[in-house]
Amino acid sequence: MHPVIGMNPELPNVDEALLQVPTVGKLIPAHRPTHPPRILLLYGSARERSFSRLLTEEAARLLHAMGAEPRVFDPRGLPLPDDAPESHPKVQELRALAQWSEGMVWTSPERHGAMTGIMKAQIDWIPLSVGAVRPTQGKTLAVMEVSGGSQSFNAVNQLRVLGRWMRMITIPNQSSVAKAFLEFDEQGRMKPSSFYDRVVDVMEELVKFTLMTRGSAAYLVDRYSERKESAEQLSKRVNLRSAI
Repeated sequence: MHPVIGMNPELPNVDEALLQVPTVGKLIPAHRPTHPPRILLLYGSARERSFSRLLTEEAARLLHAMGAEPRVFDPRGLPLPDDAPESHPKVQELRALAQWSEGMVWTSPERHGAMTGIMKAQIDWIPLSVGAVRPTQGKTLAVMEVSGGSQSFNAVNQLRVLGRWMRMITIPNQSSVAKAFLEFDEQGRMKPSSFYDRVVDVMEELVKFTLMTRGSAAYLVDRYSERKESAEQLSKRVNLRSAI
């Protein structure tokens, strides 16, 4: 039984049987997950020496050191959205990883003042809903970008918008690496710098938020408006919006 607010003449438009009283107890699940946090990392370039990939690999090393289980998706070979069936192997690989994950890291180069098409294509292939399963809702997200020139925040700002649209818990911290070609050595490792320290900060915060929310994610994103809908109505609405 859900706790409900009693009869309230000041709220005539509210279905009191569906209006829940948020409680601390609901935020603390009886059985918290104990396995390492599962983090999927996406990057937005297919270049042989891709600085977004190198930054992603550096983030994956940090996540592993912090006790998480990182997995990096290689976008090469992923078709454009709607240019191949959902059964395409790369699409299936990406969607399986999205469902497996409890948090994500999105890292894009900034190109023409925006995220890259490769980055956006990966996100577009992850649906809001697959039947009753929502691959992104309630999962944590960290956003990062690399720039060829001075520091910019265009790409991370766009990624934040997408994270909200995908109903993810986007952490406050972020990383933007300026003049990325100067920040990595010949072996592809990131050099010591304030940029590197910020990446450590971001990964540390992501792991903390993931540990804090992963057992409560379903409760955190449970919505009054959706409790009013049947599962069939909800699936139709979400899938229709995804198809636009």
